[in-house]
Amino acid sequence: MKAFREAIEARDVEALEALLADDVVFRSPAVHKPYEGKLATSVVLRAVMRVFEDFRYTRDIGDSGDSGGGDHVLVFEARVGDRSVEGADFLHVREDGLIDDFRVMIRPLSGLNAVVEAMQAVLPDVMREMGLSGG
Repeated sequence: MKAFREAIEARDVEALEALLADDVVFRSPAVHKPYEGKLATSVVLRAVMRVFEDFRYTRDIGDSGDSGGGDHVLVFEARVGDRSVEGADFLHVREDGLIDDFRVMIRPLSGLNAVVEAMQAVLPDVMREMGLSGG
């Protein structure tokens, strides 16, 4: 998933959003109900880019090409405030190259709690900037 990884590491929101299918489903480690659709997923990803500091992928598991579909796992490390977090992005890519399933796992619990707290603080601003209600 070279294009995805490059977009995330460059913090290029537009390039990242171009890789999402309109019907993408985003499953967060913090909430039970998945976020459905490109817009909802974009809101979350824009907020995450503000919350995670020193973000880096450390492993890429799965097909490393961008052609065709498949499953990919990208293991990452980051910092949220004074907490270090480790996690993984589990991606399913359709045959057309668009991501239709995006799942995130984060550890440890104290790190996840820091992510939740920080996300709650920035989501209203992100939604306002995107012209959406919620803040």
